[in-house]
Amino acid sequence: MKLLLDQSLPRTAAVLLCEAGFDAVHVGNIGHASSIDATILELAQIENRTLITMDADFHTLLTLSGAVLPSIIRI
Repeated sequence: MKLLLDQSLPRTAAVLLCEAGFDAVHVGNIGHASSIDATILELAQIENRTLITMDADFHTLLTLSGAVLPSIIRI
């Protein structure tokens, strides 16, 4: 499973997920620490990653865009 962790999560979470066998990256480690939500959502779509976030905004953006991907997990 390919995961993209939003800025609201600690960078160490990506490290722990990688150690557990997941393909996980944190937006802050790939130059998107200050990117807007729409850019992060697009990045997840392009890279076919499930977005992990604490923000409710992403579900709204996905709905308004009419897109069905990426999957979003809000914790």
